[in-house]
Order: sequence, then C-alpha cells, then structure tokens
Amino acid sequence: MRASGLNWQGLMEQLQQALPHCAATEQSLAYFKYPKRTLNVNLPVRMDDGQVRVFRGYRTVHSTARGPSLGGVRFRAGVTAHECEVLAAVMTLKAAVADLPLGGATGGVDVDAASLSPHELEGLTRRYTSELVELIGAKEDILAPDVGTDQQVMAWILDTYGENTGETVNGIVVGKPLALGGSYGSKDARGRSAASVTARVLEAQGVGVKNARVAVYGYGDAGRRAAEALAAKGALVVAVTDQQGASYASSGLDLDALHTHREERGSVAGFGTAITPDEVLELDVDALLLAHDYGTIHAGNAHAVRARYVVEASNRAVLPEAERFLHTQGVAVVPDLIASLGDLIVNYLEWVQDASNFFWTEEEIQKAVDERVNAALDEVMALQKERGVTGLRTAAYALALDRLHSATVMRGVYP
Repeated sequence: MRASGLNWQGLMEQLQQALPHCAATEQSLAYFKYPKRTLNVNLPVRMDDGQVRVFRGYRTVHSTARGPSLGGVRFRAGVTAHECEVLAAVMTLKAAVADLPLGGATGGVDVDAASLSPHELEGLTRRYTSELVELIGAKEDILAPDVGTDQQVMAWILDTYGENTGETVNGIVVGKPLALGGSYGSKDARGRSAASVTARVLEAQGVGVKNARVAVYGYGDAGRRAAEALAAKGALVVAVTDQQGASYASSGLDLDALHTHREERGSVAGFGTAITPDEVLELDVDALLLAHDYGTIHAGNAHAVRARYVVEASNRAVLPEAERFLHTQGVAVVPDLIASLGDLIVNYLEWVQDASNFFWTEEEIQKAVDERVNAALDEVMALQKERGVTGLRTAAYALALDRLHSATVMRGVYP
C-alpha cells in the first residue's frame, strides 16, 4: 500500500543534497523544477454497454535539454498530473546517469486497466494517442510501456499515430512487438539490470551474492527475471509477492516450480509457505528488491524493514521520508537511477534501431545493455568515492545534475 505518494518537495530535497558534490547550481535546480509542459486531456470512450465514459489523461515532458523525451504511459487508477511530472523528472535523471541523448517524460490515464474489456482498452488507447498526436514523435516525445500497459497497447499507439499522420514511424513508441520494430530484451532488461547491480553492490560491500538471502516485492516481468538472474548467481530467493499474495521458503524457493505454479494458478499465492506481502517487507534478508511501483516503502512501514540493502527495481519505490529513516538504521538503498536502468537502455536501443532500420541480435542487445548498466554503476561508484558522497542515490544525482547542467549552460536561454 502507498502512503503519501510522490511530491516535488521530496525529490528537490534529495537533489539539494547532491549540489555540493557537482558543478550544478541553484539556478540549474530552478530549471529542473519546472517541466517543459504537462498536457491534461479528457478522453470520452464508448464502453461495451453503449454508455460513454470520460477518462482523465496526462502527458508530461520534463526536459529535452539532452535530446527528445522518452517515458512510459501508465494506465492506473488514481494517476495524477503531479505523479506524471515527478516520474518524468526521474526519467530525465536516469537518462543522464546512463549518458543517453534523451530527456524524460511520463504520461498516464486514470483508469484500472484490468477493469476494461480488450475493446474498451483499445478505444481508450486510441483516443489518448489521438489527443497527443501533434506533440509526440520519434524526434520529439517517445512513448513506452509502464504500469497497466504492454506491447499490445504500444502497437495500438503506433497504429493510431500512423492513421492520424499518414506516416509509419516505428520510433514513435518503444516496447513494441518484435513484428512492429520492437527489440529483443524489452521484458528482460529491467530485471537483468536490477540483478546485476544488486550482485555488484553486494560483492563490493563484502557480502557476496553466493547464498545471499533475497526477497522480491513485485513478481511481474522485472521481478521474476531479477529473481532468476540472482538465483543463477547463487543467491537464495526466499520470498516473492504479487497482487494476490506472497510465497516464502527459508531455504530458497524453487523458481522453476514457482513459475509453473504461477502459470497454472495466475499467482504466486499457494506456493510454499503463505505469508502476506507486508510480511515480505519485514524479512531479515540481505537484499530486498522492490519491483512493484513507486511508494512501496514509505513513512508508515519503513520501521519494519530489516533488509541490509533495499534495491529500487522500480522508480521511486522508496519515498524520501522512508529513506531518511532507513539511513539512520544502517539500511542502504540502491536507487532506481542505477538499479532499474535496463528498461530505459533497451528502449533507447530500440529507438536507435528503428531510426536506422538495422536491428541487432538478442545477444548483442543483452551485451549492450549490460555494458551500459555496468558503466553507469562504475561512474556513480567512482564519483561517490572521489567526492566523498554518502549514499549511491546522492552520487547518482550528482552525476546526473553535472550532465544536465552542462547541456543547459551550452544551450543557453532563448530570448
């Protein structure tokens, strides 16, 4: 359960802590505070029962200082313009940490996607795209999957854009099906990067990944792949959660059997020892991977966390007030700007492939993603050591702000 949610103040306070460690200034931070634009749209959709229902939608472009913006489209009940603005800013920071020629964006619709029929979901997607069509593009703003959206939704966006413009531009969206110009590795990249970064951080701290006890909160595509990758490195994945429940085994879960169980039952619930998702957050483990959504750990439950390392495999999974408390308890947070970089990098590679009409193999994609994730972690850890920075998040923010400051200063201010 989420508590207070996202807010600009928490993000700005964290960025403020990075200012003494980078070339950015208060003026740079002032620029960062204001998104380039936020669009609010009303989306009338004819439902299967013949009634017309109006949904509220948003799209924020935070920055284009380093290149066209790229970011997810989330179909989630309760999504707000402010949520999109904060997450778009996080995407700007992530692209800078990864040294990609991109800015950040995020959009969404206030809807429970699971409550819609396929026909209703398609109608909503096409209506949303039609409202954005003049503001998006492969060189302007690129859309990607997020909570409640998938490859099929991206295919509908691609088709709607083409129908409205008369052009086939595959690079308008990423995370597409392979048959429509998608890339290998889209479903694997975030989990692979979370696992790789977790393993490297554990090794760097002398804990080691062999026999390390790991819990995964959010056993979707990213959580499952992170768990499997860590298990392959010798870690013991002792607990996992999904929306229906949680599963626990003190000696480590059999992930192959768990996968079969989930395919048959639709949930991890009923496999192993039954515990609640909240109890997973309280386990005494070496690493707790958060692969659900923002705000998984907040001020209301941070006191219960007993993990030595908390890894953000999803954006803003630990809210600032919770992270401050965890720091006082000696719990280190591995931030989203590093741990969840894989999906952004593979989306960038898909965009490059679409622009060139030259596509790499699955092995080449995996290698390129791994290299860029490792390079980003190397740079963050080197900056942390060289400048005496406390915490990987502050070091990552310092690196991102350095790059954004440089781009902003070189561009100047339009008269």
